[in-house]
Amino acid sequence: MTIKAIIFDVDGTLADTEDAHRIAFNTAFAENNLDWNWDVALYDKLLKVTGGKERIKYFVESFLPDFSKPADYDRFVKNLHLVKTSHYTTMLRNGLIPLRPGIKQLITEAHRTGIKLAIATTTTPENVSALLEVGLGTNWEKYFSVNGCGDIVPNKKPAPDIYHWVLRELKLSPAECIALEDSNNGLRSALAAGIKTYVTINPYTCTQDFTGAEAVFDDLSDLPRFYKVIGVEVVS
Repeated sequence: MTIKAIIFDVDGTLADTEDAHRIAFNTAFAENNLDWNWDVALYDKLLKVTGGKERIKYFVESFLPDFSKPADYDRFVKNLHLVKTSHYTTMLRNGLIPLRPGIKQLITEAHRTGIKLAIATTTTPENVSALLEVGLGTNWEKYFSVNGCGDIVPNKKPAPDIYHWVLRELKLSPAECIALEDSNNGLRSALAAGIKTYVTINPYTCTQDFTGAEAVFDDLSDLPRFYKVIGVEVVS
């Protein structure tokens, strides 16, 4: 069946964002007088949990058994995440987090060819907008038929909810789409929705299990090879 849509994850897939997230979290912690510090090794463990607010809660539950939670714990976590997001989007808008190799060309060529593009991510709409505005321009939304991000579904990856939502919005079957992911959680999410999935690894995910992926790439710097593997011809 001809591929009619490519569905993209964002963090780690469109750009190497994870370390910028880590730095932004640490800045938010310091500003809120918390002596928390997520180093690379710890953040690698925390990445098993998708979603920033969920990651904070997982950290508290798993690594801070003696932490005294504020009365309105959910609001505390939400506000902490808002501060983190502000620092992260500032980094994005300052051009500190470029798109990964081949991504801009893939998006522009696939769009020109008539392949629909969509986003399926747990990151916030603000993060998506800030990243793609710098990478693709202020009119970045013209490239994407569907933008599935943030808390629009109840269960985050590895649950398939976000992919089911995107498929409904695209009005396409799983067999008509492919997904591009970078992590085991993302792969499991897309596969659970019945979508063929291709993986581009990054330093945080390179040792993860990608059983079930159609193919695994270091990056998309060799787009002709990627097009051949997925079986499409594009208008370059």
